[in-house]
Amino acid sequence: MIELDNVQKRFGDQEVLRDVSFGVKKGSITTLIGRSGAGKSLLLRHMIGLDRPDSGHILINGSDIIGMRTSQINKIRREFGVLFQDGALFDSMSVTDNVAFPLREHTTLTDMEILDVVENKLEVVGLRRHGQKFPSELSGGMRKRVGLARALALDPELVFFDEPTSGLDPITRGAIYRLIENTHVEGKTTYFLVSHDISGVMAISSDIMMLHAGRIVAQGPPESFMTSSDPVVQQFLKGSPDGPIEID
Repeated sequence: MIELDNVQKRFGDQEVLRDVSFGVKKGSITTLIGRSGAGKSLLLRHMIGLDRPDSGHILINGSDIIGMRTSQINKIRREFGVLFQDGALFDSMSVTDNVAFPLREHTTLTDMEILDVVENKLEVVGLRRHGQKFPSELSGGMRKRVGLARALALDPELVFFDEPTSGLDPITRGAIYRLIENTHVEGKTTYFLVSHDISGVMAISSDIMMLHAGRIVAQGPPESFMTSSDPVVQQFLKGSPDGPIEID
């Protein structure tokens, strides 16, 4: 579903992404972990076409988005959903209108058909009775759930999640992870998460990779991470503050 080949990005003298290469299997829940400031969200922005690398290739469902015109990238974007870190809701729109937005932009459904889809998605995330509220009236966890409903509105095969549980309390974090797991259709939908919440993603991910010093330093199923002898991985898992481990 996703393939990155030697993706590189530099800002001045700082090399942020260094020959990043990996593949994401169709139907998986794959999570990219790493320390704060490691470049995880930047890499995600490249994968959804908001930024372009200095070199390399990014293929989404077989289409290389590098070098595409904006109109071409927009067409690819219609094929996936995104849950941004802050929810990225429109403050001036109700919950219903926020979820309906991609349907109105990218389909020819009637207003009644759109409303049916919106109510179904809000039901899935447990917010059917909150459609007339505005984002300012919602808790952080509720805003995340609205963002998830909107990301799922077009029934995409691929959904990106940028720190889906950041800023939430442990109970709400657990509820969001349960929603992510429950809305994932095994074999049909592919979820790609960016997170530093190792305990949460271990429970739902089929594959985990770690970004460190601009490179993917480890990739595999959750159990391989827990038993890894790699000092970079172990430092992250233990939350050890004994100084950063650098990679040449």
